[in-house]
Parts: sequence; C-alpha cells; structure tokens
Amino acid sequence: MVRSLAERLRAHEQQRARLLEQEAKLKDAGRKARTRRLIEAGGLIEKVGLLDLDSNALYGALLTLRDGADDKAQIDKWSALGGRTFAREERLRDEGKEAIVLTFPAPLPKDATTTLRQAGFRFSKVLQHWEGLARFADAERLAQAQGGEARRVAAAPALPAATPARPEAAE
Repeated sequence: MVRSLAERLRAHEQQRARLLEQEAKLKDAGRKARTRRLIEAGGLIEKVGLLDLDSNALYGALLTLRDGADDKAQIDKWSALGGRTFAREERLRDEGKEAIVLTFPAPLPKDATTTLRQAGFRFSKVLQHWEGLARFADAERLAQAQGGEARRVAAAPALPAATPARPEAAE
C-alpha cells in the first residue's frame, strides 16, 4: 500500500517529536546527575570542615587540589585516605548496634513513623513490624513511647560449609 505524502510527513513529524522528547529526557537526567554531584561535593566540603572558609580561601584550597588531580599516585592516596575515613566513621556509627524488631498493638501516627524512620527502622509489610539496627536501650525507649515493645533478633546460625561432590566409586 502506497502512503500519501501527507501520511509520510505526519509519520516523520511524530518520529521527530519522539526524538526531541528522548533528547529532553536525557538532558534532564544529565542535569539531575550534575546537581546531585554538586550537592555531594558541597556535603563533603562541609564534612571536612571547610564550609566556614570564605569564598576566596575555599577557592584557593580547591585550586591546590586541582594541581594534584593529574597525578595518579596522588589520587590513589586521596582515595585510600577517604575510603579508610568513611569506613572508620561507619564502624563508629554502627558500634554497639544490633538487629532489633519493634512491635506495636495498633497502627502508629505519622509523627511516630517519621521518628522510627529517622532512627533507622523500616516497616515490614509482610511481618507487620518495624526492624532495623539500633542500640537496644534507644530502640526500647522509642517502642515504649508508643506503647510497643522491642526485642533483639538472634543472629542466624552459620550455614555449614559446602562439601565438594565426590565421584562415586566404580564398581
């Protein structure tokens, strides 16, 4: 079947519109990724305590970093230092925490669920309880404030090591 010129033009316009829409989505995704990266960089600047520097001093400090950014060995040193520091901070943050389940006799009000989420708990729709890592005393206070209870979750027993399959003895 032969399509008329008008039909072919309409099809090309639709294809062009789809391509423009895809281009806009890609541009938007790129903008969002860049914004996220800028926010992360600002957070890191605040985390190391440089946010209080005036703009000229902060810019100068960043310019000195730029001078070392071409040196692979320097970048490796920075990566190792950052990784160790993040790991140490995570260990300190989680020190003394254990798996805890919180149960409540009735659904909780919005402000209580917000408090639980901020404390690192999440609600399990399947099991109908709140679960997370926390210090037991803190979790117990949170639960009791809403008439609930906290209990420790026992660690799962380690699975036995798999034994390699042995060939059957030939008869």
